[in-house]
Amino acid sequence: MADATEIQKIAMIGCGSMGGGMALLFAEHGITVSLNDPSEETMDQLLATAQKDGLQDRLRKHSSYDDLCKSLGSPKVFVFSLPHGTVGDSVIDGLHAFLEKGDVIIDASNENWENTQRRQGKLVPQGVYYIGMGVSGGYQAARRGPSMCPGGEERALDIVMPLLEKVAAKDSLGNPCVGRAGSGGSGHYVKMIHNGIEHGMMSALAEAWQIMDLGLKMDYDEIGDEFERWNQEGELKGTFLVSIGADICRQKDSQGRHVLSIVEDKVVQDVDGTEGTGIWSQLEAVRLHVPAPSLTTAHFIRLASAFRAERKHVKEAFGGQFPVEEWSEAAQGGEKKRRVLESLRKAVYAACLASFVEGINIIDQANRENRWGIDYAAVVQIWRNGCIIKADHITDMLAEIVAKPPDGLDLDLLHHKRVTAELNTAFPALKEIVAQAVQHNAIVPSLSATLEFLKYSTNTVLPTQFYEAQMDYFGKHMFDLKSEPAGKPETGKHHFEWKLA
Repeated sequence: MADATEIQKIAMIGCGSMGGGMALLFAEHGITVSLNDPSEETMDQLLATAQKDGLQDRLRKHSSYDDLCKSLGSPKVFVFSLPHGTVGDSVIDGLHAFLEKGDVIIDASNENWENTQRRQGKLVPQGVYYIGMGVSGGYQAARRGPSMCPGGEERALDIVMPLLEKVAAKDSLGNPCVGRAGSGGSGHYVKMIHNGIEHGMMSALAEAWQIMDLGLKMDYDEIGDEFERWNQEGELKGTFLVSIGADICRQKDSQGRHVLSIVEDKVVQDVDGTEGTGIWSQLEAVRLHVPAPSLTTAHFIRLASAFRAERKHVKEAFGGQFPVEEWSEAAQGGEKKRRVLESLRKAVYAACLASFVEGINIIDQANRENRWGIDYAAVVQIWRNGCIIKADHITDMLAEIVAKPPDGLDLDLLHHKRVTAELNTAFPALKEIVAQAVQHNAIVPSLSATLEFLKYSTNTVLPTQFYEAQMDYFGKHMFDLKSEPAGKPETGKHHFEWKLA
């Protein structure tokens, strides 16, 4: 079998913003890239960009799969950057006649992990390797060096890892932010949960932005300065989403307007079908019985935001009863405002850390179920740089935790003293911000969900005591006794005849 270092040619199938960026990235690192896309215009635009970047000799377009495959070496290496769903199946069917034993397909799309595993099985008879690889960082990172999360057969990863390490984002020490996630569909699964974590973090920051904007009456430049402060010191230092928050708040267009001021308040990617990972990550949390409210509520506000016309109609029906109000005392400035901003920073950090806690719990349960053998140290390295959830303080903490041998690794982060100490420290600030938000109608789904998550995850006196009694009353669902040892999540052994049938 050809050694990975011999790979000098690849095919890029799908040349949109992500695929096009990666094609240029590979070309910049000396790889000859054969392009294929249903849109001639898309390929021509990419070739024009390659001309500007001095990479025109490294890229060639091919309209047929036969011609495309003849342009490659052995083994043939394909990189997919396609919409999720059936498109990937259609491309594999089109390539089928030209595939040979030892060829490698790297699916760098945001594909559903179950589709990945199904395709891996489908290609086994041909001896063709299929790697599901999550790619993070957006189209800018795709061009300059993304974070990459490949999963699949060990032999397939042996072939491609040197190539991926060459083009991946690098951490502060120069180490590549790519690693062997595990077997099967683990690469796409980890990337899916990465996106769920991302949504929790994004929502928390958006909620903080609106508190500063409407609650504290800060102008956009001042909010940008505050985000910059958060990104330079404390627990949020080196957090990608905080850093771009500062840029977003300050950016102006050619007319001198803040671009943010003209952006509508709706996220449609879950509804229009272009983004599936947010939906799938929520479904996985529920399927695997993992409480993940910081992630889930972030998804729900995205869904509500998409239907702006409906929200406008409902607002009119309610008579506009719940407007976001000014936090009058803090808005006046001074020490009160500084204290609120510091509490807000800590509250956002708590939500970000909780998002990691919840996301890793989901990955852990899926790994146990699928026996992927996920390398958590590799996952943390993948998240070091080049990805949307880059958060230096959190990944430093995670690296210490996952450095233990796999057999002794406890991945429930709420069992680890450093994590619990940091959440304990942030809890009063989180509670203060949520309380003030409730008082002033601020919209804080992820922040408030994080507060509740911490309250019910750390409490042994839940209102579900009454809930359980209700279920036994009408459904004879049985219950455990307080006098018995805490057991597993299994049906209780006791029933009380609350009312005769």
